[in-house]
Amino acid sequence: MGWKKSLLQKKSISFLVLILFTEVLFGDYVLNSINSHKEKFSEVALEIWDYAELGYQENKSADLLAESLKQEGFKISKGLAGIPTAFIAEFNNGGPVIGILGEFDALPGLAQSSAPFKEKINNETGAGHACGHHLFGAASAWAAVAVKEWIVKNNIKGTIRFYGTPAEEGGSGKVYMVREGLFKDVDIVLHWHPDDSNSANSRTSNANKSAKFTFNGISAHAAGSPEQGRSALDGVEAMNHMVNMMREHIPQESRIHYVITKGGLAPNVVPDVAEVYYYVRHPKMTVVEELFKRVVNTASGAAIGTDTTMTYEVMHGNFSLLPNDTVQKIVHKNLESLGGVSYDQSELQYANEIYETFIDPDNLIGSQETIRPFKTSHGYGSTDVGDVSWNVPTAGLRTATWVPGTASHSWQAVASGGTSIGVKGAELAAKTLAKSIIEILSNPLIIEDAHQELNRRVGEDFIYQPLLGDRKPPLDYRKVN
Repeated sequence: MGWKKSLLQKKSISFLVLILFTEVLFGDYVLNSINSHKEKFSEVALEIWDYAELGYQENKSADLLAESLKQEGFKISKGLAGIPTAFIAEFNNGGPVIGILGEFDALPGLAQSSAPFKEKINNETGAGHACGHHLFGAASAWAAVAVKEWIVKNNIKGTIRFYGTPAEEGGSGKVYMVREGLFKDVDIVLHWHPDDSNSANSRTSNANKSAKFTFNGISAHAAGSPEQGRSALDGVEAMNHMVNMMREHIPQESRIHYVITKGGLAPNVVPDVAEVYYYVRHPKMTVVEELFKRVVNTASGAAIGTDTTMTYEVMHGNFSLLPNDTVQKIVHKNLESLGGVSYDQSELQYANEIYETFIDPDNLIGSQETIRPFKTSHGYGSTDVGDVSWNVPTAGLRTATWVPGTASHSWQAVASGGTSIGVKGAELAAKTLAKSIIEILSNPLIIEDAHQELNRRVGEDFIYQPLLGDRKPPLDYRKVN
């Protein structure tokens, strides 16, 4: 960060006036640049939507994004942190390093269709972009290209770095990249996420740790010789029963959920193998660790009580999201200046058809045109952006890529994310990211203030230790989901 010393000496009024002039003048240039690349990155987004690849298997999606950025003059580094689909695309012109996160993985068990009604699974991967990561990756790359062109045109000292981050959905791809030290030299990181409304709040999230618990027993004829068997499924059910009783005696903000991923194939055969997949969440990482130990204890007790054996494998772990108000307020200001998303007549008709399928929608059609007021908020989900945010000042936004009222991880999110409605929200995100990065590169004092805020929030004694420990990336997605 040798650029800081010389730039931070220029704190005079004339310098700040020049910064403001630069931001206004070239901010319009970047918006024009975004518009000039609209066709290309709209196509990229919808191609990734078609691919619908699961985490750690997003080979075509990652290659398409990397190639799209390579064509625009970015240097590509692939196969990072031991993950074939993790990559960095960088344009380096010295100065501060600004990172933009880009995701591109889909979710299992969803049809890939833009029809305004629910369809059965109809694609090879058996997955769907129900969290809009096809838009996430494409719009972030779109913004990176626009900023790169602004840097070149004006010979601005600055480096723009796009992080291609795989397997956010249950795979913690970013955690491995953070653990590998790939964010150590970054000054600011920006991200965004699809949603059904527009906001740029100072948002926190739950920390999360997950594991698969496998019980092994002895198979036998369930009617003819049940005394010869030891049911692994009994072990799973005993564990689940104890965890469900434990819920009464855990902190109110906690979340624990599970699915039985293996339970046997025939009622007349005592299952010798059974498996249950658990998520444990809480706003504080220390509480997550405590709760996780208690869940492990229930599994151990269940194995003893059913005369089976138990092993478990940690699948992923995410820190809570740590907001940085210094940068977050800049992102909100730029989102507010750009406004929301407007539907044309055909989009409005489509939106109304989708809207009729909701049970109890939170938002109304029309709310996609507004920007929510800046506030502090908490989301009960989890994201591996959290680990980035505890190491680098990080800020983000959400834009209306889905019909208002849409729940994430739903077929409705898949559907509208594959239409012009999704692309319009992605374009708004790209413009907001680009404008915010220009403002940051135009004023290095923002970076200094952001790092001071990060240091205050994490505390002097903070040492980063990922919740997933030293495990290797689970590259076989069948093990993740």
